Amino acid sequence: MKKSLFIILVYCLLLLFISSCTEHQGSGKTTKIRTMVDTVGFAHLDRQMDSVLNRIERDYGIFLNNLKDSLEIKSQTSWKIAISPHDDYAYASYVYPAVLDNVKTKTVILFGVAHKARLFDLEDVLVFDNFDNWQCPYGPVQVSSWREEILEQLPDDLYTVHDSMHAVEHSLEALLPFLQARQRDLEIVPILIPYMSFEKMLEIAVPLSGAILETANKHNAAWGVDYSFLISTDCVHYGDEDWGGKNYAPYGTDTAGYNLAVGHELEIIDSCLICQIDPYKLRKFTSYTVSEEDHKIYKWPWCGRYSVPFGLLTAYYLGEFQGFDVPCGLRICYATSIDHPVLSVADLRMGTTAPSNLHHWVGYVAIGYE
Repeated sequence: MKKSLFIILVYCLLLLFISSCTEHQGSGKTTKIRTMVDTVGFAHLDRQMDSVLNRIERDYGIFLNNLKDSLEIKSQTSWKIAISPHDDYAYASYVYPAVLDNVKTKTVILFGVAHKARLFDLEDVLVFDNFDNWQCPYGPVQVSSWREEILEQLPDDLYTVHDSMHAVEHSLEALLPFLQARQRDLEIVPILIPYMSFEKMLEIAVPLSGAILETANKHNAAWGVDYSFLISTDCVHYGDEDWGGKNYAPYGTDTAGYNLAVGHELEIIDSCLICQIDPYKLRKFTSYTVSEEDHKIYKWPWCGRYSVPFGLLTAYYLGEFQGFDVPCGLRICYATSIDHPVLSVADLRMGTTAPSNLHHWVGYVAIGYE
């Protein structure tokens, strides 16, 4: 029975992949376009995104302005690296613009989660796509030519090109509407990070950072001015209900347990991801989030347990190779799906993809690195 269910699930994913890829013929050239997979939690139409942005401004505009003023984040601040959530807009709402408003570069290298890597037997490699464009609310977002230039420099055994994995993954598409709303000529290099030990991350991050630097130099592009890194992750997935039969509530599911869990979250973030990037701190992050015996097993369930340390390791080595100071991280805000009102989106034909209560909640962090 389990085998049959697995086969059915794979078949459904393949159907989703086929429906998520459209091809347009013009001037003798076929253009491969990746369409959005989650049209409930995220905006896929321009009028939806316009309304989402207006409602976040209405409900949280003053709060966000005061927050950025207190942290001395200026309108001209341009992050070299940013960490953003990818949960439903109704839940994560203001956390998105808190960090993404200051991702200002035309070219953005994206590091995402590969939630369904197990179904495609993906591990220990970077997962690139072969799409020409990604469909977004304001039109297609172009995949940068940097992708091919980077791939030409990487050893073949360090990456794979897997459109099926990208077609069913939601962790990157969540970010693009916020970027595209402010940067209509946005170009992206999407990379997914599947199961990977810390040692393998070190092995791959060095050549990837070298390839990025070589490509940037070729285009006379400056980090934080012309290109930036954007890492996607939700923080803890907490609770004892609706987690596929798993219990992710070591502190319990009452208010006291919630507060202890949030305290543990902030301990991880502030001791591993804030201030200057350092491989020792990133190894410490993996010791918090994955099992020492098997890196495929959660210890503290962040879905970005691979994307976060890998993206930051790549940034660390890029800074080292350039001979510049390694970027320093600022925690802009931390929130959960139950500590603020849900953004109203039902009238936009949007909604939520999971419950939100003390028995099932998710954490979000916004971090910017200069």
